[in-house]
Amino acid sequence: MTTARLPLFPLNAVLFPGLVLPLNVFEERYRTLMRELLKTDESEPRRFAVVAVRDGHELSPTAPGLPDQAPLPERGPTDGFGPEPLAAFHHVGCVADAATIRERPDGSFEVMATGTTRVRLLSVDASGPYLTAEVEELPEEVGEGASALAEAVLRAFRAYQKRLAGARERTLATGDDLPDEPSVVSYLIAAAAVLDTPSKQRLLETPDTAARLREELRLLRSETAVIRHLPSLPAVDLTRSPTSPN
Repeated sequence: MTTARLPLFPLNAVLFPGLVLPLNVFEERYRTLMRELLKTDESEPRRFAVVAVRDGHELSPTAPGLPDQAPLPERGPTDGFGPEPLAAFHHVGCVADAATIRERPDGSFEVMATGTTRVRLLSVDASGPYLTAEVEELPEEVGEGASALAEAVLRAFRAYQKRLAGARERTLATGDDLPDEPSVVSYLIAAAAVLDTPSKQRLLETPDTAARLREELRLLRSETAVIRHLPSLPAVDLTRSPTSPN
């Protein structure tokens, strides 16, 4: 199994392979991480590992309330994650490749990254200015019946979209350009469905494509049945991308 040591970027969201991740980076520990990534030549991948924070753990500080204009205190690499940061994170995450890292005049960064490969956290190192982790790559096994399951999931997703659009009284975006490759379908649907973080995390951890598609089919049918009986839903964008609240 391939292992590597990568910078660690915790989020309150789940990143999937193939999905785009926009980040607004303003905490000093993550600014330092981005400055380090900028040292890598543009022709090489600028990689870091994204992991979801477990429920009950703080992710970022609350901004000072008005009229208090005091700046937030500088945070160390483990601030908000407790003395054992490995316990604060889900242990399966996704490698992100930062295609664009743009520094703003105030020193914060605008980053556009893409998920590439699932990884499992083996250990977390807090000795530097930001967390790093030893990770092992998780292979993507196809599993039995993945192609037929992908077709069923796409049909279920279109029905889910229609119900969701109707409950929100909004126009349905066409899904004619949805992919048909099973693993791509599995990750796209996992990211696009309106699910809580634990549900998305379970989909990321699913051992193979067919099993993930099977679980998505169950979730989509269940959610569609629920939506059918609801007069309205909160205004949450169906295909919203996770952003960094750091």
